[in-house]
Amino acid sequence: MLRLDRGRGRGYVAAPVDDQQDGDAMVTMRDVAERAGVTKQTVSNVVTGRVAVRPSTEARVRAAIAELGYVPNLVARSLATGSTRTMGLFVPTVSAPFYAGMVEEAEETLEERGYHLLLCTTRRDGERARRHLAGLTSRSVDALLIAGDQGLTDHLPLLADARFPVVLCAWEAALPDGFPVVTIDYEHGGLLAGRHLRQLGHERVAVVASPAHPVRVEGFRRALRENGLVLPDGAVHLAAEPTFKEGVATTLEALRANPGTTALFATHDVLAAAAVEAARSLGRSVPGDLSVVAYDDTPEGLLSGSTFTSVVLPMREMVRQAVDLALGAVDSAAGPDLRPRTLLPELVVGDSTARPG
Repeated sequence: MLRLDRGRGRGYVAAPVDDQQDGDAMVTMRDVAERAGVTKQTVSNVVTGRVAVRPSTEARVRAAIAELGYVPNLVARSLATGSTRTMGLFVPTVSAPFYAGMVEEAEETLEERGYHLLLCTTRRDGERARRHLAGLTSRSVDALLIAGDQGLTDHLPLLADARFPVVLCAWEAALPDGFPVVTIDYEHGGLLAGRHLRQLGHERVAVVASPAHPVRVEGFRRALRENGLVLPDGAVHLAAEPTFKEGVATTLEALRANPGTTALFATHDVLAAAAVEAARSLGRSVPGDLSVVAYDDTPEGLLSGSTFTSVVLPMREMVRQAVDLALGAVDSAAGPDLRPRTLLPELVVGDSTARPG
């Protein structure tokens, strides 16, 4: 587990019980109070946000904090209030752009609210996820955000007795009972991809998918059915891992099995980028000979400066809503709202799709 702190800056919290700091030039809460011309308690009220302060007074206090470079003693505050101003975040990996973006958005959103981020990566390993979840229940966090369901669903019972709110997001599997969820309609994303290819006139289509994305494939199937085309099971090719190497091998398998394929839907951005490489290795151009629709983000660098047609997910809005839901539950005796929140993706048309030649 990795603790991510910004250092000095906006939104840090302080406790009046002990504002002593380490260093050669220690600045205390009393120093801030004297510079701003207010009481020490008023400074505490400003930085904790527990008691409303007049805007003009708050502005003077924050200016004094910035001028003096005051950094509160977070350990003392935690002991005094029982709050660490820290949220845990589980993601499968930080190597994928989607999850890396989630981490950045969570860190920024939490900083705005005076919180810190404790990051855990599961690496899509169920046993590693179980160990982290079991350990986290005894750690000092105010809330926990779990992103992505891979390898985690069976271990959620470990959080049944957690003393902090838990919010799930980017959840593609069946939604579990007892947890608030902020997620995306992943099936709708597949629907958008299928409709786009049918509107262009493609009839010979294939899918390169991760085994973790059956919902995306089902949405794609539904779009084709709506437009008079049945996707045969043999047209869906599963990549064992969502890696570039696996994507190339799986796309080659798909195109060799059905040489007449004119369009391909990839359920992951890395698989889409791999599909372009595989097509080129067979002497096929994109989109001249093969249209490719991506999913998650828009992979770059393989279309000579052009852009992919891609199902774009509202990742940043999802993270902000999930953080707000978790922090709202921290301050609410009623607990979090368990009604699932589902956001819709959109299809952004780029240069990787065209009408069949």
